[in-house]
Amino acid sequence: MIETPMLTLRQYLGLGCLFSLLCAPLCQAADAPWTSLFDGKSFAGWHGPDGKAPGKGWTVVDGALHLDGSPGGMLLSDGQYDAFELKWEWKIETNGNNGLKYWVSKVAGKEWLGLEYQMIDDAGHPDGKRGGSHTTASIYDIIAPEANKPLKAPGQWNESLVRVTGDRIEHHLNGVLVCSANLSSELWKTSLAASKFKNKPGFAPGRGHLMLTDHGDKVWYRNIAVRRLGQP
Repeated sequence: MIETPMLTLRQYLGLGCLFSLLCAPLCQAADAPWTSLFDGKSFAGWHGPDGKAPGKGWTVVDGALHLDGSPGGMLLSDGQYDAFELKWEWKIETNGNNGLKYWVSKVAGKEWLGLEYQMIDDAGHPDGKRGGSHTTASIYDIIAPEANKPLKAPGQWNESLVRVTGDRIEHHLNGVLVCSANLSSELWKTSLAASKFKNKPGFAPGRGHLMLTDHGDKVWYRNIAVRRLGQP
């Protein structure tokens, strides 16, 4: 008769931890591949508010999606997203202002609103000069970015990335994480309550469109891509 050796409690716990580590990648939902949101030649994948065609101020020039400073209105993505990564390249004119919003919905049936990645001439535009949560890469009017962020001058291309998963939001600029927020934290709750969005029921519901804004200034976008993130 062959005796089977008995495992100690410590050995059982050790095996359990090893099993969990080995199985973790299999238990997590996979992230989707990157999907381009701009083909460099058309408005495919984008529309104006309420399904309208893009305004005349929006054009495609030299492979870039361009707002020429004349009225163009907002551009909304055809798709809606909850947990995602979004990356794009952009530049603005001197003293210019623009922004990319996400989790956008029609609040109270009249306003297309969402969280905003601010893109602005920090030193030249009046709103940018206010500093803090009104500067580039902020979660606009809610959370300020790092002061020493690697922002390029107006007229030069910047690279940005937004990552949203669970309760965490990240804003990256030129490869550096410069702004983040935990939506369950007291800091987020108090900052949102002090913002211009405090009396907007249904604001940023956790899912929605992406939106390119129109603040009347020239802006260029290119290489826009998104991928949906899996949730464990």
